[in-house]
Amino acid sequence: MTQYPYRFEKIYLSTRKNGNCMERKTRQFHAIFEVIAHAGRPLLAQEILEIAARAVPQLSLATVYRQIKSLLEDSSIRQVQLPGQNPRYEIGSHEHDPGHHHYFQCRRCEKVFDVPTCPGNLDQLAPSGFMVEDHEIILYGRCGACVGQTTE
Repeated sequence: MTQYPYRFEKIYLSTRKNGNCMERKTRQFHAIFEVIAHAGRPLLAQEILEIAARAVPQLSLATVYRQIKSLLEDSSIRQVQLPGQNPRYEIGSHEHDPGHHHYFQCRRCEKVFDVPTCPGNLDQLAPSGFMVEDHEIILYGRCGACVGQTTE
């Protein structure tokens, strides 16, 4: 299994709602959690499978979805839903990170990345007499890896 700078137990315990991690966790669970925890961006279930299968070759997509369900239930990960696309998953939960996130999607490779800042108050964009209660921003373009590539 790939070694990361942080141990699974430290990351997992810090993301648990109640800090109680007594149930047994399998190699598959560890591999899937570590992939999500260290990806640095939201991942599709298929991407999680492809990366985690390097450590656990017999891993199946059904197992990935079962582990995702478990991690969502205990708020260790959050689901990122972009319009018209399959959900992606990233470390953390809305409960532990009450702020909202914005995303950038590469039109070439279709990977999604967190946008580190929020433009803040968007009331001036709303029609006169309207009140903005929430917002989501998705930027589209080319990521750093794709920006120099020509369109085919």
